[in-house]
Amino acid sequence: MWMYVVIFIVLLVTELAYFRIAKRFGIVDKPSVRSSHSSAVLRGGGVIIPLSMLLWAVLLGLMNAGSLAIDFWPFLIGLLLVAVTGFVDDVRPLPATLRLVILFLVAGMLLGQLMTENGGLYVDHWFNWLAVFVIALILFVGIVNIVNFMDGINGITSVYSLVVLLSLLILNKRADVPFIPSSYLWVGALGVLVFGLFNFRPKGNAKCFGGDVGSLSIGFIMVFAVSRLIRQTGDVTWLMLLMVYGVDGGLTIVHRLMLHENLSIAHRKHAYQLMANELGMDHRVVAVLYAAMQAGVSLVAIYVIPDTQMARWIYLVSVGLALSVAYVVFMKKYYHLHEAYLERQQERQQEGKE
Repeated sequence: MWMYVVIFIVLLVTELAYFRIAKRFGIVDKPSVRSSHSSAVLRGGGVIIPLSMLLWAVLLGLMNAGSLAIDFWPFLIGLLLVAVTGFVDDVRPLPATLRLVILFLVAGMLLGQLMTENGGLYVDHWFNWLAVFVIALILFVGIVNIVNFMDGINGITSVYSLVVLLSLLILNKRADVPFIPSSYLWVGALGVLVFGLFNFRPKGNAKCFGGDVGSLSIGFIMVFAVSRLIRQTGDVTWLMLLMVYGVDGGLTIVHRLMLHENLSIAHRKHAYQLMANELGMDHRVVAVLYAAMQAGVSLVAIYVIPDTQMARWIYLVSVGLALSVAYVVFMKKYYHLHEAYLERQQERQQEGKE
């Protein structure tokens, strides 16, 4: 346990050092019409999250578990590539296609390892194996991107990620054979906690934003752990550990497609953004609401639902439908407030041109 205390202190000091670097080089997030903040805030504070996993690899070495770190080298290399891509994008925006290509390459490398290790994933024909791989690849990249999209208000990424990681810790402890080293989840949670100390604050008071380096990295860390859980159990319904983000992010994408919008352009149409912006709810309240909903979904799945795939499938579909209906009802009731906001912005822009 003392090693975790040391890691927490190291991460905290490193985060504070990054703030000095960010100020020195002007790595800030300036507000725009699509932002949920009104003043410049340090960007890239989420860099502490991938750094925490590099410390995890060091921890394995100190625990004489170097061979385990070697087993995870595809993950560590992939995380490094994702983190560097996200950080560069925070400093100087990269083409969306380049980011996607890197994500697909990294995800393909990891999934290839998961589907071939320990004797490989049993599938009766190579074509079916390929189909499973492609579907898993699309889901992996899609969920990581949704985690990135959902990082739009103070605190939501930190508290939601902590709920997911703690749920995975519970499942890991209950498993006959752990699907991932518990230290992976503990150290990842410490990185998120350090970031949250400076981000889980009221609107206008955040010390830093996670940036793409933070949201992409934590998405990568969580989805990789869930993928290992699914690989070990053969039960894809454990995607429910990310259900709340999945419904909001997925349905918002569908909504934007219906509006014929460019998905690569920033926006503020998520349900959580309407709560924080148009309805004026405290960012922390919205963040805790999303985390609490996910905690409820996950804990019921772990402790209440019978331990059968059929029961979990029924639960997954039921919860997905309930959350989807709640999303649609909420948007029908309050989306007109966002449309009024867009009209005001267009009027101001028009007045500025005149």
